[in-house]
Amino acid sequence: MPNEQPRLTTALREFGTFCPSYENEDKGENKSELHQLPSCKIIWDELQVICRESCKNSNKIKHKFQQLLQLVGKIVGTEENVETKKSILTLLISLIYNVESVTMATLQHVRENVTAHITRESLNEVVKLVRQFMPLDSDVIDRLDDIMNEPVQIFGEKYKFSCELPKLELATDVLLMDDDDDYIDNEDAVVSSFQHAMNKTNQQNENNQQREQKEAPITKLSSNSGQYNWLRGCMEKKYGASPDMLKALMSLLNSKRGDSEIQEELCELLGFEEFEMILKILQNRSKIVQEGKVSDAMQQMEAIKIAQQGSGQSLQVAIVTAKEKEKEKNMRKVEKKLKKIIDKNSTGENPNMKFDVRKMKDKRNEDLLLPFEQATNGNNSGAIPAALLERMETGKLQHYPHVYDKGQISRNAAAAQFAGIKIALPEGFERNITAQYEEYKLPPSRRIKEVHWDRVPVNQLDHIAQQAFKGTKELNTIQSCVYPTAYHTNENMLVCAPTGAGKTNVAMLTIVSEIMKNIENGVLKKDNFKIIYIAPMKALACEMADNFGKRLAPLGVSVRELTGDTQLTKTEIANTQMMIVTPEKWDVVTRKSTGDVALARLVRLLIIDEVHLLHDERGPVLETIVARTLRQVEQQQSMIRIVGLSATLPNYIDVANFLRVNPWKGLFFFDGRFRPVPLQQNFIGVKASSRAGQMNQMNIACYDVVAENLKEGHQVLVFVHARNATVVTGKMLAQMSRDQNESSLFDCRERTGYEDALKQCTRSRNKIVPELFRQGVGVHHAGLLRSDRRMMEKLFSQGFIRVLCCTSTLAWGVNLPAHAVVIKGTQYYDAKQGAFVDIGILDVMQIFGRAGRPQFDTTGEGTIVTTHGKLAHYIGLLTRQNPIESQFIEKLVDNLNAEISLGTVNTLEEAVKWLSYTYLFVRIRKNPMVYGITYEQCQADIGLRDWQRELCKSKARHLDKLKMIRFDERNGYFHPTDLGRTASHFYIKNESIATYNSLIQPDMDVNDILTMICKSSEFSQIKVRDDELRELDDLMSDYCPAGGRIIAEDSDGKTNILFQTFVSNGQVNSFSLSSDLTYISQNASRIVRAIFEIVLKRGLARLTSRVLKLCKCVDRKMWPWDSELRQFGPRLSGDILRKIEDKRLDIVKLRDLSSGDIGDLLHHPHIGGKVKHCVDEVPHVQLEASIQPITRTILKINLTIIPQFNWNNHAHGSKHEPFWVWIEDPDTDHMYHSEYFLLHRKQVIRGEEQKLVFTIPLVEPHPTQYMVYIESDRWFGSSAVCPISFQHLILPERHPPHTELLDLEPLPITALQEEKFVKIYKFSHFNPIQTQIFHTIYHNDTNVLLGAPTGSGKTVAGELALFRMLRTQPGCKAVYIAPMKALVRERMKDWQKRLVNQLNISLVELTGDVAPDMKAVAKADVIITTPEKWDGISRSWNTRNYVRKVSLLIIDEIHLIGQDRGPVLEVIVSRTNFISQQTNQQVRIVGLSTALANARDLADWLGIKQMGLFNFRPSVRPVPMETHIHGFAGKHYCPRMALMNKPCYQGNHQVIRLLIYKFTTELLLQRSKHIHRRNQL
Repeated sequence: MPNEQPRLTTALREFGTFCPSYENEDKGENKSELHQLPSCKIIWDELQVICRESCKNSNKIKHKFQQLLQLVGKIVGTEENVETKKSILTLLISLIYNVESVTMATLQHVRENVTAHITRESLNEVVKLVRQFMPLDSDVIDRLDDIMNEPVQIFGEKYKFSCELPKLELATDVLLMDDDDDYIDNEDAVVSSFQHAMNKTNQQNENNQQREQKEAPITKLSSNSGQYNWLRGCMEKKYGASPDMLKALMSLLNSKRGDSEIQEELCELLGFEEFEMILKILQNRSKIVQEGKVSDAMQQMEAIKIAQQGSGQSLQVAIVTAKEKEKEKNMRKVEKKLKKIIDKNSTGENPNMKFDVRKMKDKRNEDLLLPFEQATNGNNSGAIPAALLERMETGKLQHYPHVYDKGQISRNAAAAQFAGIKIALPEGFERNITAQYEEYKLPPSRRIKEVHWDRVPVNQLDHIAQQAFKGTKELNTIQSCVYPTAYHTNENMLVCAPTGAGKTNVAMLTIVSEIMKNIENGVLKKDNFKIIYIAPMKALACEMADNFGKRLAPLGVSVRELTGDTQLTKTEIANTQMMIVTPEKWDVVTRKSTGDVALARLVRLLIIDEVHLLHDERGPVLETIVARTLRQVEQQQSMIRIVGLSATLPNYIDVANFLRVNPWKGLFFFDGRFRPVPLQQNFIGVKASSRAGQMNQMNIACYDVVAENLKEGHQVLVFVHARNATVVTGKMLAQMSRDQNESSLFDCRERTGYEDALKQCTRSRNKIVPELFRQGVGVHHAGLLRSDRRMMEKLFSQGFIRVLCCTSTLAWGVNLPAHAVVIKGTQYYDAKQGAFVDIGILDVMQIFGRAGRPQFDTTGEGTIVTTHGKLAHYIGLLTRQNPIESQFIEKLVDNLNAEISLGTVNTLEEAVKWLSYTYLFVRIRKNPMVYGITYEQCQADIGLRDWQRELCKSKARHLDKLKMIRFDERNGYFHPTDLGRTASHFYIKNESIATYNSLIQPDMDVNDILTMICKSSEFSQIKVRDDELRELDDLMSDYCPAGGRIIAEDSDGKTNILFQTFVSNGQVNSFSLSSDLTYISQNASRIVRAIFEIVLKRGLARLTSRVLKLCKCVDRKMWPWDSELRQFGPRLSGDILRKIEDKRLDIVKLRDLSSGDIGDLLHHPHIGGKVKHCVDEVPHVQLEASIQPITRTILKINLTIIPQFNWNNHAHGSKHEPFWVWIEDPDTDHMYHSEYFLLHRKQVIRGEEQKLVFTIPLVEPHPTQYMVYIESDRWFGSSAVCPISFQHLILPERHPPHTELLDLEPLPITALQEEKFVKIYKFSHFNPIQTQIFHTIYHNDTNVLLGAPTGSGKTVAGELALFRMLRTQPGCKAVYIAPMKALVRERMKDWQKRLVNQLNISLVELTGDVAPDMKAVAKADVIITTPEKWDGISRSWNTRNYVRKVSLLIIDEIHLIGQDRGPVLEVIVSRTNFISQQTNQQVRIVGLSTALANARDLADWLGIKQMGLFNFRPSVRPVPMETHIHGFAGKHYCPRMALMNKPCYQGNHQVIRLLIYKFTTELLLQRSKHIHRRNQL
């Protein structure tokens, strides 16, 4: 490759130091002339606008343009797309718009510039159509003349390019800028940066000097320079040479809006820190706008002058009919217009230049390549300048203190092309081409020499850290660099380092640091913190749990694994300080609002391993976890440290911004130079196109690499992607070595101890192991016994195996390095996607991490053998040439639903704010085009806030359509639904919810349910292959008892077959079917449980029962028609179970049989007792139900549950058994109530009853009966039914309607007729309720029951009765009974303040807290007490004279008679009536209550006739009230209260805003009235 010229790619323009050259594209004959059209000064949209403005009939213009497009299609061919036709038509009109008739010159000119295939007749038709809406005397012609005659200057023609380049802004520089800076690599950015560089370097050029002086930032207002120049200088100083911000600012200032309207947008555009500059801008707005117009006009004038002089003018589209004289005339016309708006003193503005980008780049690259060509030809005079070499070697500049990224591009960097993709390769790479494959060898990076750190000895750490790092002498280079920040600060961190560089110990430093913070007085406060370590894979999570568990055990820290395969109880979680989780599991844990809130709040350290997986399909999960954590930190003001560990990233600063890492303190980047053993990377692409040919050539390439390393005395690990492929590859290598007479390379017989090793292999049950061992090859995969795997690892480490063929489990689970590793093939079968997919970068880096033994090797070697089309993909990934992008938009619907269900996002604005915490928010501001954001959108929507709002709004509409949320677009509020919460908790995709909404029907049977489940989007990737059909047919006949119409050729049918095979414990042979079966088994339980929740919330009783049975089928792997005793597994043999099933002995029959009878039936006397024990352990309960009608439409049910089974910890666990209970109407199949409850172990052992109380509606006409069902959540054969009959149900009588509030004149307080009573009240009139009841209470002695809403003045009614007693019955006593002590104290304070002095009466308080002497009670006129206290006192009424003197009993809140304290009130009233009869003294009873449904019954009990009963409606209030009821899901109190906090705050906040608005409105109204009166005066 030495003679090839360097060619750099888009990635290097983004992360490198210089710009690439354009190479000639493949100019084929077929459409080249259409793709190389001359540029046109007018675009399609502009042309349409001009034509429509000049014509009143826009439909006519539209129709003519359609005809023209059809005509152009006939000319150039119908296969061209619409955009190409529009471009051709625009160019064609620009050439003939002022042509009256087609001449040969016109035709020739069109053929030269548009297409050679156009005929004169076709061109005549175009001209005729154009003339119909564009006459020669119209304004359109003048406007087109103005546009077409605008001067164009080609920038850069006279510049001589040199290799002595100034230092341009690098990618790292751009990343340091504000987030709003455009980071896209486009031609305008290249031109702008180059022009900026040339302005700094060409100091001798007089024009450039003047330009620099004009562009220099002006920080002060100057009368000489003008306001516009000051503003332009400030913009360039802050945002660089790019004119985008200045254009956006001038557009805002040119608008017709006032200063007050645009000041908020100015603050958002420039930032609040520029407040003084914004103030100056607004003060000088008119001057800035005027001078800006003058500046633009001056630029156009200068361009016209240059065009008239003929310097640098090169029209890309020449108009043949226009003469030079006409051109000059048009120029003078434009110049005359511009002079009208130019001020006499405005001078010195730059011309408006246009750039021929391709021509400029070609010229620049020719000059840049000249030194390379001279150096290549041996001409020393043309050697590459030292400045350029230094710049090329430096790569990216180190802007942050802990970023060490030299890059891989050196002075001899070159590029390779793979399938049309250009990839930059580092210095010293090699390229080998054979008949079978093409190979690229990338040399290892040189070890770091420039920077040295003093390694930190472990013995210098504190005692706690030394225990965690036991066995380690010192930290390595990377760990020593990270140590001060990781251990002594609480900074968020991002550590990017090569695989094998020791990132696990970096995590350990942060873990020990957090542990140290929770040690008080030498004691670790284990309950104060949690540490979460997110591992990307379950296998890695298991490995990390073992590693951290052993190392942290001396510190007393408990480490547990929490993944989809493991479950932890609440007690285990509480006793665990560090949990190793997968991203999906932690997402599920934190998105649940019940039960796991306390766990999330205890988290103090969140470690995310392999954070570069943000670009993977699992990236959205990481984004939502980080966003949720960051919002939790802000909302709860709790400190959670986030530590990201990653391999080397191209755009690490973006990831650091996403993790809220301070790049000056917490960002650490170490490139390949820091790898413990430098790695040589080899990439081999086979050339064959067929599958068989590719496999054959991969075998050849694999053997070549293996043989080359064996010849050098190295061991090799060969990684394949299937278990059987390890054996196939091992045999292939052995066979090829024999064919090429190189068997000696694999032979290890001469090593000492070989015979003993061979004996170990011969003991293996697997015959393949000793067979391959004799040929020097080993195999290792998860299908081997653990003893065989450990034996293979041991023999390989001892050197008895030269080549070990293995799967990726060896790379993740076992640290077994070798000098060389080979990845043979890059595709594996992924059951999630149902197809063969490419191996991920995470697996590749983990496998390459096994290359190189630090103790023996100076370099390692990693080789990927793939297809030729994948070479660019893997080279680009492993050389960091592609920035990682966000995949969050694809999962935005589900993640938004999760946040709404959690309660963290309740409005559209909150959704937009939540989106700003994601990695998507970081990347759309850097690279918006990737996410479908156009340039125009970026210009119009600075910050892309409107784009984010529309994105969230569209996703919310979709969720609302699926009934997962309720979206109020008018107010922007989100409300979660049961369906959305279920989807969030069970991790169900929104596409599946759409399927369930359309398919769920009440009469579905098991087969219908299975069919619906198999249509879930979670199973959509499962595909049917031709080689699977025969086995699928066998599985359907053997393991599919559910029946139904199943089509094996259909994807849903295949899923159904495998689902039933899984439940039936069937076995499959095909590898792909086995992978699909495993995937179904991992997701089946979750999906079926979600469907159960959905149908339960919908109230479909029968369907709920069927789906619950299907849930137990998946959990137990048995069918409902199987014997219930199969749930005990191996406790009963298969023969016994088959006999029980043959005799159809279900659990109900077996309960009625003794052990002897069971043994006789099974012809096995000794087994009867064992079977009977199992039968007694199946959960069984007895139900007793009692009903109580509250009203005619509300029924209260008391359910008693009596356990009747034996508890066994092995079968039931040590905690509890879950049950479901629901009440249904068998006639309508409607479920009125459902509840989940737990039957605890102690209750079962002691035989304690459990009571449940709930209320349900009662419809009329009454159904024959309701059914109470109870069924175990886990066990088959554990259900009970209790019918509730309504035959003897006595309902309350139909009550008369409520008391109507009469329209009476308010009664004045003077109606009391006594001055001392009138002085008590500060108001002048009674309210309407008090007015209506006044006569009955104040002028009569009848008992009164007053039912009215709270706040309607019932206390005054009691006072009126008291006044009546004091006026008519002096010497008698009154008793006021309040239900609570707090109300007693409140009434005591109120009446002491208002009544005692005015009426000269005495009060006494009788509660459990206050015990006055009996003399004070006897002398008191009014006794204020609680029901219990008065009950105790009134029992001795015979001996207590003051009790017999009571003539008025006021009972407040008498409606509580229906609660637990009701019996006490009943006894008090009954005893009062009895005392009245015995003493012949009437005792008046006044009951105060809220509005009642059965007020008549209570009035009858109190002895009240028609007079004295007042039961007003709840709506009768002095102040009207609007009531909103918002229910919250959640059984537990604390999580439910936490869910209510935010809605309560929002409700109060809205009320406060309404009050402020109302107060402001009233204030303004009063002010206007005052001004009006003043004007009248």
